[in-house]
Amino acid sequence: MNKIERRLRRKKGIRKLIHGTSSKPRISVFKSNRHLYAQAIDDDKGVTLCSASDFDEGIKSDKAGAAALGELLAKKLKDHKIKEAVFDRNGYQYHGLVKAVCEGARKGGLKL
Repeated sequence: MNKIERRLRRKKGIRKLIHGTSSKPRISVFKSNRHLYAQAIDDDKGVTLCSASDFDEGIKSDKAGAAALGELLAKKLKDHKIKEAVFDRNGYQYHGLVKAVCEGARKGGLKL
C-alpha cells in the first residue's frame, strides 16, 4: 500500500463522520505537489458552494499563504451568509499547511 492509498483509506474513515449541509458546509482541503486548494461543499445537494486556491490573488504555497487561503474562503462564505462549517482534513495530518488553512478560516470569522 503506497502513500496515496493510505491517505485515501484515512479519507474514507473521516468522511463517514463528517457531513456538510447548506447552512454548515464541509470545508475540504487538497494539496498537490505545488498548489493548495480549499472548497466548501454541501453534501446534501452534492454541490460546491465556493472554493479558493493559491492561484487567487497571488497567494503563495507556504504557511502564510495557506492562512491567507483560509481567510479568503471564510470571506467568500460570509458573502453567502454562512458563519459555521465543519473541517475535512481529507486524510492529511492536521499540521503544517492544513492546520494553517483551518486557523486562517477561524481568523476570518468562521466557526469551525
